[in-house]
Amino acid sequence: MFAIFERLVEPFPDERPKSPPAALWPFIWFYARPVWPFLAVIGFLSGLIAVVEVSLFGFLGQIVDWLNGLDRATFLETQGWTLVGMAAIVLFLLPGATFLNGLFQFQALFGNFPMRFRWIVHNWLLDQSLAFFQDEFAGRVATKMMQTALALRETITKVIDVMLYVSVYFGGVLVLVSSADWRMALPFLGWLGLYVLLLRFFVPRLMRVAERQADARALMTGRIVDAYANIGTVKLFAHTRREAAYSREAMRSFLDPVYGQARLINGFMVSLTLLNALLLSTVGALGIALWLNELLSIGAIAIAIGLVLRLNGMSHWVMWEVSALFENIGTIRDGAATFSQPVALVDRPEARDLVVAKGEVRFESIGFGYAGAKPHRGAGPVVEGFSLAIRPGEKVGLVGRSGAGKTTLLNLLLRFYDVQSGRILIDGQDIAGVTQASLRAEIGMVTQDTALLHRTIRENILYGRPDADEAALRRAVERAEASGFVEALVDQKGRSGLDAEVGERGVKLSGGQRQRIAIARIILKDAPILLLDEATSALDSEVEAAIQENLYQLMEGKTVIAIAHRLSTIARLDRLVVMDRGRIVEEGPHEALLARGGLYAQLWHRQVGGFIDAGGPGFAEDAAKAAE
Repeated sequence: MFAIFERLVEPFPDERPKSPPAALWPFIWFYARPVWPFLAVIGFLSGLIAVVEVSLFGFLGQIVDWLNGLDRATFLETQGWTLVGMAAIVLFLLPGATFLNGLFQFQALFGNFPMRFRWIVHNWLLDQSLAFFQDEFAGRVATKMMQTALALRETITKVIDVMLYVSVYFGGVLVLVSSADWRMALPFLGWLGLYVLLLRFFVPRLMRVAERQADARALMTGRIVDAYANIGTVKLFAHTRREAAYSREAMRSFLDPVYGQARLINGFMVSLTLLNALLLSTVGALGIALWLNELLSIGAIAIAIGLVLRLNGMSHWVMWEVSALFENIGTIRDGAATFSQPVALVDRPEARDLVVAKGEVRFESIGFGYAGAKPHRGAGPVVEGFSLAIRPGEKVGLVGRSGAGKTTLLNLLLRFYDVQSGRILIDGQDIAGVTQASLRAEIGMVTQDTALLHRTIRENILYGRPDADEAALRRAVERAEASGFVEALVDQKGRSGLDAEVGERGVKLSGGQRQRIAIARIILKDAPILLLDEATSALDSEVEAAIQENLYQLMEGKTVIAIAHRLSTIARLDRLVVMDRGRIVEEGPHEALLARGGLYAQLWHRQVGGFIDAGGPGFAEDAAKAAE
């Protein structure tokens, strides 16, 4: 039976995720709409349970009057079937409704609903641009996703289970006490008015402090995770105490709204206790006064006093539930501000898959600056009026100082950002009109900053081509000169070789080992267009020399764009394109550029240990003169 209800809600829907509205209740409804029939059933059952529980107090009053006025000898004969009916309600209807309510609330929704939210948001986040994650702590985003999922579930269930239940229950209370004497309803109505005023005063304040608390919690978690993720850098600079102080600052900021929340709750509890005491005193005094005047029965007084005591406990319960409700609402508001952002880079509705037959790449009058990108990074123009044609199968090296725009061109080719003017063509197809997935499937790239997934060596390499067989996998490892250290790897669980885990971002491997795993991955992918951004920068000279030969073999038949500050690594390419401030200032083969004596020759001669010198005073002027 449990399994049937657990399968009612699909936690992993297939539909493409969309950006929800940013407003609170539309945001909640966006995720609640698919499960609204189950929420309606829960609401109906909660109302039914409330009516049954109120009716029990009415039956209690009847029993008191019966025992006070009926003859013992004929009691069971006259009231026996009524007692049997109430016993059936108590023993079967109430437990049955509660059990059924629990099946829908706990089996169908409790686990599935927040998991459904996480799945949808996770897929939406995976579609976000690189710039989105550059502007956010990864830990902060993950924490918001987890918090918002639970807050959504709690908000929806509390609105139904608390608000609906209490509304029906209190309505039944008024009907029940007024049926004995209308004046008995007056203290309850007065209590309700004052209770609503208390809620109107405290709840908005609790909501605001909860929203600040949720944001402070996410910031605190983000700082802590940031320190753990970069623990090597922290220890390298001996800044463990500095990081502790940095985290303590966020923890201290988190405590401020916590203290504020505690003060509000304390004030709410004291006020509510006084209000409940006033209700009990008023109902008791009024009931005795009406009884003295023979206007009210003993059973009616028992009903009223019993309901007051029930409301006393319920009002505290409602207080905590409403506080939790608005704390969750604050969390949802904080999450909605992040998760309602539209995806910056989307495929056009008519986008087609890219088809690469030759591998020709053309940049036509490209203009781009990060300050104008969406989302932006606050920088000025990087490339302007840039044009470059790369023939099918041609190997081109991009040369220039840091900030010349080399890596930006590769990011634009991969469509991590959209160009602001001009266009980029691959085999005559504008990359803005093809799907991003098909574009990146046809391009292989090795970067200087290689980050591996916290998985096994095998899984990391197969990321290049998941359907590759074992033989192809091992060939890629050998060609990347990685077989030696891979076979010697053993992780903390005793798994070895290709089945050893590499740690978060590949932290268990050296920079050179991570680089070779990345090269093996790109060898296995075997894409027709190859991008190399300082692909061998982390390798020592001996290993680099061995890998270079395999890389040149890998380049055969591919269109290649390579960036390297160590110019000797790209000197053998077909053509070198020298960039300065986003423009091409020279191009040609290595020997021709050296003979020309221009900017490339300046860069070549200024290298120390194989790297481009950043240049001392007068370097820019010398380079400019050489370019002329």
